[in-house]
Amino acid sequence: MPDKNEIERRKQIKKELREKAKLEFENSLPISREKFTQLFHFLDEKLGEYDCDDSLKLTNEFLQEYKIENIQEVKNWLQENGGYCDCEVLNNVEEMFDDNAIL
Repeated sequence: MPDKNEIERRKQIKKELREKAKLEFENSLPISREKFTQLFHFLDEKLGEYDCDDSLKLTNEFLQEYKIENIQEVKNWLQENGGYCDCEVLNNVEEMFDDNAIL
């Protein structure tokens, strides 16, 4: 059984790894966290009115409306993170923004 010093060392290592993962995630974002939050709210509202058509149609609409310049980069990032259509952006990508999800 590890002693107190070893337990504390392991806790510190875990904490550092979590912080590193969070920083890497933030640095990988093609648009600001705030814009992603706005996108999630937009999709949540629109998908309450319309069914998902298995595309990024609504996401693209949002990106154009907010004059995002790197639309293709954003869409590529979403797809790399499980957002292949509007409902998957909400179901798969939004949860990545929960601070508890990056451990």
